[in-house]
Amino acid sequence: MINSTAPTAAYKQPVSVLVLIYGTDGRILLLERADRPGFWQSVTGSLEAGETPFQAALREVGEETGLQQTATQALYDWQHSSEYEIYAHWRHRYAPGVTRNTEHVFSLQVPANSAICLAAKEHIAWGWYDLPTAAAKVFSPSNRDALLALPQYWPL
Repeated sequence: MINSTAPTAAYKQPVSVLVLIYGTDGRILLLERADRPGFWQSVTGSLEAGETPFQAALREVGEETGLQQTATQALYDWQHSSEYEIYAHWRHRYAPGVTRNTEHVFSLQVPANSAICLAAKEHIAWGWYDLPTAAAKVFSPSNRDALLALPQYWPL
C-alpha cells in the first residue's frame, strides 16, 4: 500500500526582520518582489526555527542581496520592533488564525553602488534611491516608517 499523505508544509513564524540597506552616499537599496511586481521593499524575512532576529537579518541579507560579508561586519540592531497586520494575500503562509506579525528592524551601511545579486525566486529588480523617493516607493507602512527614522541611525 502506498501512503498518499503528503507532509504538511511548515508555517512561517509571525516574527520577521526588516533590514534597511543604505550606501555611504545615503542612497537606499530597494528590491521589487517577484510574487508582487510593483511592490518595492527593503530586505525582509521571517525567522526560521531556532534563529535570533540578528541571525535572521544576516541570513536574509545574504540570501536576498549577496552582501553577507558586509552584513556580518556592519549590521546594526535598532533594538526596535513593531507589530502589524499581515496582508490577507500572504496569510496562507502562516498557521490558521495568525493575523499579526512582529518585525525587528536593522540597518546596514555598505559602500556606495555595491553590487547586488538578487534571489531570483524572491525579487525581480533592485535599485538605489534617495531617502524621500525610497520612502514613497515602498508598499509597506512599517518599511516607510523605518526609512523615515533611518537618518537618526546612520553615521553619514
